[in-house]
Amino acid sequence: MNLIIHDLKEKEWEEISKDYQDWEVVSDKGTIKPCVGCFGCWNKDPGRCVMKDGYENMGYLIHHADEVVVISRYTYGGFSSFVKNVFDRSLAYVLPHFEIINGESHHQKRYDEDKPYTFIFYGHDLNDAEKESARRYVKAVTTNMRTHVKDVIFTECADDRKPQVTKTDEPSAKVVLLNASMRCANGNSAKLARQLKSQLNRETEIIDLAKYLNRKEELLKILEESSDLVICTPLYVDGLPSQLIALLELFEEKYHGESKKIYVLANMGLYESRQLVNLLEAIRQWCEKMGFEYNGALGVGAGELVGGLLEMGRYRKWPLKQIAEGMDRLSQTIDQNGKTDDIYKGVPTFPRWLYVAIANSGWKRMAEANGLKEEDLFRQL
Repeated sequence: MNLIIHDLKEKEWEEISKDYQDWEVVSDKGTIKPCVGCFGCWNKDPGRCVMKDGYENMGYLIHHADEVVVISRYTYGGFSSFVKNVFDRSLAYVLPHFEIINGESHHQKRYDEDKPYTFIFYGHDLNDAEKESARRYVKAVTTNMRTHVKDVIFTECADDRKPQVTKTDEPSAKVVLLNASMRCANGNSAKLARQLKSQLNRETEIIDLAKYLNRKEELLKILEESSDLVICTPLYVDGLPSQLIALLELFEEKYHGESKKIYVLANMGLYESRQLVNLLEAIRQWCEKMGFEYNGALGVGAGELVGGLLEMGRYRKWPLKQIAEGMDRLSQTIDQNGKTDDIYKGVPTFPRWLYVAIANSGWKRMAEANGLKEEDLFRQL
């Protein structure tokens, strides 16, 4: 069995569908839900997503495919929101456990295989830098999914984007911290956003994207009224979570306001903050398309550890001193309406081997809490 994942419209798919006869096809049926970051595919129903919307068996489909072809509109250096959603929901293909590969922490394999992926990106007049961004991104995705890139192909399509129109009304000076995590107030993105808010000397509001999933145009109107936007987001499958990409796509289609200053506060469960580079590049490319000012970011590694220690009141204490330094720099930059280079901070005084060991042992406790045995976590479908 071969598998194709695509975001093509019905007419576009009909034109090429004969090339994929007898393939398993994953396309947008309008029912897919974004990954909520619950880890249920790891510690409740290992190998399968707990949300039953027709896309819960992506890990199973990938495993049983001889090869995988992905067709996606080129979107800010990577996948469209639908294709990214499919990848976010495919996390069960790998294990939650970490191991070190070529000097970086990555998830362990669930299946002893090396699946080949072909990626086909379509876009209008893609330049060499954009193509290189896509290649770098899919390389990161397949490395962490423990698969490999067979080929990356780029095809031309018409430019159907609407021109941007600038209004004369000035937005307010309010800073909006957009929490893109589906875990809302309980996620590490929200914990870091609250810390940043406490350090800002400007009118600031935290807004949860999850509460506006079915009201994105209403959210767009709220964001229109702010001058500065801080995107607070977790890393999902080496990039932006799909629900955030969908909002950025809507911005590109519908927004007709003044330019904004954009900052990013990103975090991830992997140890090395540098693995956030593709996520930050996506926001940078979106800003270029929108005519917004990309004014810098703070990327935080070992997010689960950081979030837990923030709750324990250990901010500015070991091992969060570097995180605090980065937050100071970001908050000062925002207060001054300034710009900074991307800041990458982690917990270097907390040994990586210890972080990996603690994280891996934690999955055993979670399994037991859910009535599973540790070996159930390694289940293959």
